[in-house]
Amino acid sequence: MEEQPLSPLSIQSTPHIQTETSLKPLKKSFVSSLMEVALLKSPSFKEDTYLVSKLKSSEKKALQELKERLSTNASIIESDLMWGVSLLSGDERADVILLKFLRAREFKVSDALTMLEKCFVWRKEFCAEKIVEEELGFKELEGVVAYMHSYDKDGHPVCYNAYGVFKDKEMYEKYFGDEEKLKKFLKWRVQVLERGIKLLHFKPGGVNSIIQVTDLKDMPKRELRVASSKILSLFQDNYPEMVARKIFINVPWYFSMLYGIFSPFLTQRTKSKFVIVREGNVAETLYKYIRPENIPVQYGGLSPTGPLQNSVPKPASEFTIKGGEKVNLEIDGVEAGATITWELVVGGWELDYSVEFVPDSEKSYTIAVQKAKWMAASEEPIYKSFTAKEDGKLVLSVNNTNSGRKKVAAYRYIVRQPTA
Repeated sequence: MEEQPLSPLSIQSTPHIQTETSLKPLKKSFVSSLMEVALLKSPSFKEDTYLVSKLKSSEKKALQELKERLSTNASIIESDLMWGVSLLSGDERADVILLKFLRAREFKVSDALTMLEKCFVWRKEFCAEKIVEEELGFKELEGVVAYMHSYDKDGHPVCYNAYGVFKDKEMYEKYFGDEEKLKKFLKWRVQVLERGIKLLHFKPGGVNSIIQVTDLKDMPKRELRVASSKILSLFQDNYPEMVARKIFINVPWYFSMLYGIFSPFLTQRTKSKFVIVREGNVAETLYKYIRPENIPVQYGGLSPTGPLQNSVPKPASEFTIKGGEKVNLEIDGVEAGATITWELVVGGWELDYSVEFVPDSEKSYTIAVQKAKWMAASEEPIYKSFTAKEDGKLVLSVNNTNSGRKKVAAYRYIVRQPTA
C-alpha cells in the first residue's frame, strides 16, 4: 500500500465534528467557586528582552559595569565558562547570561557579581560543566521523577517533575536514606536541569529559559521537605531566570488555598510565572501552553515519555467535549482497501468511546469497529487501525452525556491508500 500522510484536518474532505447534547452542564458549587478564586493567576509572565538595544539606560549601565568588574576580578575564577559560554568574551550570549544574574538581583551590580562568583565556585565543585555526560546510576528514575520532554508552543524545553514514587518507603530509603544518597540525588537532579539548559539558545530573541511542570500527586511532603528545600535553594542560587513558567499540576485543595492566602506577599513577577492546576484540570491547562502531541500520555497528551526523538511528531487536532455532549469525528472519503490509523486521547476520560465504519452504499451495513467502551480516567491514548473493504467514512465517537464536566481532547490519523 502507498502511505499518504495527511494533516489531521485534510483527508479528501475535512472531517466533520458533530455534537449531540442531552445534559446541561452542572452548576458550580460554592466550594468550587472559592477554589477558583484561590487559583486565579496573575497575567501571564512576559519573558524579558535580552536585546541590549531595548534595555533601559540604567540597565545598560549596570550590564557594562558588571562586565568591567567581572573582568577586573577574573583572577578570582579559574575559568570564565558557564554553560559553554565565555562570560568575558563580550558576545551576545555572554550578555544573556549576565542579564539573568542582574535581573535576579534587581540590577544591583555588587549583588549580581557576588552571586556570579559564588556560582562559579559551586559549578567547579559540582563539576557542572561536565555533568551532562556522567553516568550517575539513576536509570530507574529517568522519565519518571524528573525528565526533559519536548517543547511548549513557544519553543521552551519542558522539564517534568513527579515525586509520587517516593511515597513508597523502600524507594524513599533507596534515594534519600542518608546524607550521601541525598547528595547523589541532588547531583542527578542538576544533571537533568543541565540537559535542559543545553537546549537553550542564549541569544537575544531566542529561547533562553525552560518550562517546569511539577506533579504534586502523592508527593510525600514531610519526607521530602529537606530534599525539596535543598533543590529549591540550589536552583535559586545557581540558575537565575532559567524558568519562564512554573506549572503545578494535581494540586491538592489545601495547597491551592494556601497559595491564595500567601500570594499577596509574592512579587507580581514571581506570581506571573506560576500556574496552579487542580487534579482533573491537568490536560485542559497543559493544552494552553503545550501542543497535545508533545504532552506525555499520563497527562492527557499523545507523546510517550522517554528521550527526545529526532523526528518531529505529527501534529494533532484539539477539540472540546462539553458536559452532556457527544462528539462524532467523521473521517469521510475513505476508499476501499485504504487503512486508517488513528490516535485519540481525552483528558481525564471517564466517558464512552466507540468507532463505526459507515459504507457509502445504502445496501451495506454499518460496521461496529469498536463497540461503546467506558474509558477510565487512567486510560492511555487509543492507537488503532482499520482497513476498509468498501468506500465510506469512519466515525470516532466520544460520549460525555453522563457528565456535566467539560473535557479537552486531541486526535490525529493517517491513511494508507491501496496501491494501484
